Amino acid sequence: MSGGELVARLAAALGPKGCLVGDNVTGRYAADWSGMEYRPSVVARPENTAQVATVLELCNEVGQCVVVQGGMTGLVGGAVPQPGEIALSLERLNRIEEIDRLGATMTVEAGAPLESVQEAAAAAELFFPVDIGARGSCQLGGNLAMNAGGNRVLRYGMTRENVLGIEVVLADGTVVSAMNRMLKNNTGYDLKHLFIGSEGTLGVVTRTVLRLHRKPRSRVTALCAFDSFAQVTGLLQALGERLAGELSSFEVMWQDYYRFVVERVPGNVAPLEGVHPLYCLVELLGGDQTRDQEALEALLGEMLERGELADAVLAQSLADASKFWRLRDSSAEAAGVAGSFVAFDVSIPLARMEEFVSRTTAALIAIWGDGICLFYGHMGDCNLHLITTRDPTRPDMKGRICEAVYEDVARMGGSVSAEHGIGIEKRPFLGKSRSAEEIALMRTLKAALDPKGILNPGRIFSVARTQ
Repeated sequence: MSGGELVARLAAALGPKGCLVGDNVTGRYAADWSGMEYRPSVVARPENTAQVATVLELCNEVGQCVVVQGGMTGLVGGAVPQPGEIALSLERLNRIEEIDRLGATMTVEAGAPLESVQEAAAAAELFFPVDIGARGSCQLGGNLAMNAGGNRVLRYGMTRENVLGIEVVLADGTVVSAMNRMLKNNTGYDLKHLFIGSEGTLGVVTRTVLRLHRKPRSRVTALCAFDSFAQVTGLLQALGERLAGELSSFEVMWQDYYRFVVERVPGNVAPLEGVHPLYCLVELLGGDQTRDQEALEALLGEMLERGELADAVLAQSLADASKFWRLRDSSAEAAGVAGSFVAFDVSIPLARMEEFVSRTTAALIAIWGDGICLFYGHMGDCNLHLITTRDPTRPDMKGRICEAVYEDVARMGGSVSAEHGIGIEKRPFLGKSRSAEEIALMRTLKAALDPKGILNPGRIFSVARTQ
């Protein structure tokens, strides 16, 4: 089958809205947030699982490589087409099929935006806790493919902890439906975990059963300031001892990040006076607003009296809480203001996090002298983010910056990717976090499920392709 014949068969199977070619392929399918860009010549837009299966069966027959696309909010180039690849967009698989209030589950297609899932759960007096800054654009299938984390991992876990069942299409078009709805189901291998976090390299998730939670009745938010990292970890430990059942978020911002978003991102204001080395956003989700607010206020008051906390302010309204969160969520605007930048998403053991920030800052200053270095992240679950500037006139600088950061990550026993995956951008550094034996086993799984190597080739690691 020639390339032209393949496109004709795709068009016939998917209809006029389901197959875009040539000038009908817009820039929306060309780039994600990594900065990588390549416009594919063909975009397949199936509207159900059966059509996804048809696309993959046809492509597998001729060895045509496919890149799977969701909301295009990734940071590692995983959904950016490479030359010769067809894009498979799941944007039309966007239906919320069913909400079971008694069983606290939602059955939903992979192309549904995360925010619409959250809103549908809330309308049913339930709660879907996975939450990231790109909630309005990212799609659920992408969240599963990357095992997205976000703001509430500390209490509710990563995406995989909130998935009960999935439906997935393999590279040859085989549909595997494992749409389990129960918390307990020990009947052999739990196949969903094979595909969650696999970045679309083993199969294409088309539908899923989500685990929902009872809707929190209280939300208590505080912004705290610290004079030392030891004070930060002290508050985290105290919260774990006294309020572990309600603690959902523990977000830390180093001084350079906090001041940058306050002073240079329009619309932000500083809720606390003075300048401090570190700031922390704490949020509780519980069952009694008055009780939970009093409990957090009492704990912070005690720590202030003992000198274990520099300053703190509690949100008195949802508007206050939104202003506090806007500081933490201004990272995308901060990156835009900073100019030419490199962004990092890593995990570092808490015991070595302060050392990592100090060592990495010194290493980056040695490379670029007077650039910007902004640290922030979900410290309660060991996840740090870093935005650092680079000189666009020096093509070697990005590589030097990445090598310096990931070398320190390896030295600290951390992970080069906490929640955004490996994709193409981080592929050269996978070996700094995973052993040769682990990578070899990943390759074995890839070869078993996708022997022709057509699904997202070159993501996570390179593979030899067969026809």
